[in-house]
Amino acid sequence: MDPPGQAHRFSRDAEYRGTVLAMQPGFLPRATVEATGLYRYDRPPLMRPGPARLAALRAASDQLRREYEDTDTLPLSLHTAVLRHALTAFLLRLVHLAAGSEGAARPAEDSAFTLFREAVERDFATVHSVTAYADALGCSRRTLARVVRAATGETPKAFIDKRVVLEAKRLLAHTDLPTARVGAAVGFPDAANFSKFFQQHTGTAPAAFRAEHR
Repeated sequence: MDPPGQAHRFSRDAEYRGTVLAMQPGFLPRATVEATGLYRYDRPPLMRPGPARLAALRAASDQLRREYEDTDTLPLSLHTAVLRHALTAFLLRLVHLAAGSEGAARPAEDSAFTLFREAVERDFATVHSVTAYADALGCSRRTLARVVRAATGETPKAFIDKRVVLEAKRLLAHTDLPTARVGAAVGFPDAANFSKFFQQHTGTAPAAFRAEHR
């Protein structure tokens, strides 16, 4: 959900935009970003709020939607401020829920997925093999596939590839590294293989993506 007048600040690529949304200067106060841990990857992958917390989250979400849609009753500057506060309130409720989940015993599959996600975040630039991750985590490929599909609906390979593509997009959009260097940075020493991989997953060549997002 982009605040009024802000859509031009974000990439037209939906997945990429969703990742960088909270990092945009001025979108949220720095204290809120730090308090909510938006840059962290160690939150539990699944949260199961009880009825009362779920109702509170839905109420906060409904309030956020109403403020977003109400563009007539306040001047733009006040509308933006109110919308920002409504979003902050919703995020803080999510953080409170996540913090409570961290202190509770999580199902084994949640913990296994968290370990896999952390391993991918640490090693995606050099390790693309599902077998390598399964071996590192001490489980079979079948077990890893079941855990990842339960948490994300994706295969482990798709999860790894998505992270690789996201980093490649970031480097293409925000650095001047040659395409070959971008490929090497995400684990493709051969530029042709990187271009093929990137086009297969995005439908566009690396150079075209860079031109579109500059």
